[in-house]
Amino acid sequence: MTHPELDAENLYQRLERDVKAALAGAPRLAVVGIYSGGAWLAERLSKSLDISALGFVDVSFYRDDYGSRGLKEEVRPSQMPFEVEGASILLVDDVLYTGRTTRAAINTLFDYGRPGKIMLAALVDRGGRELPIAADFIAANVTLPAQQTLVLQRAVDGQFSLTVDHA
Repeated sequence: MTHPELDAENLYQRLERDVKAALAGAPRLAVVGIYSGGAWLAERLSKSLDISALGFVDVSFYRDDYGSRGLKEEVRPSQMPFEVEGASILLVDDVLYTGRTTRAAINTLFDYGRPGKIMLAALVDRGGRELPIAADFIAANVTLPAQQTLVLQRAVDGQFSLTVDHA
């Protein structure tokens, strides 16, 4: 089911514009996407910002609810082909909800070194935080019932779409 406020391409353009305005020319900037939706967004953002330091994290084993949640998708290796120590990291996710994925991604990053700064960008903030996490860049705020999830999809041509699914 589509949500009237959630045109993913328009939201991406808004997010890209805000990130570019704030971070243009920032030294030692790296973009890190959280698999899978955040990774897709990070790929496009890094190209748009002309940033070659691009990494990806899989937080599956870092989540504090791993024991009760289990693995939902395939596990992919995290990739950090740049020096994390002292870098300014733009951590990118598709949907910010409880904050648990963000916390797990930060823990993953610290396995590679101590960043100088971590900023968070998300396409959509749906509220419902369980941890004190806030995004530096957000394209939209949407409230959904707990039994619904937002799913970012990427078409073969690279275009994004968001759908609302029932959990």
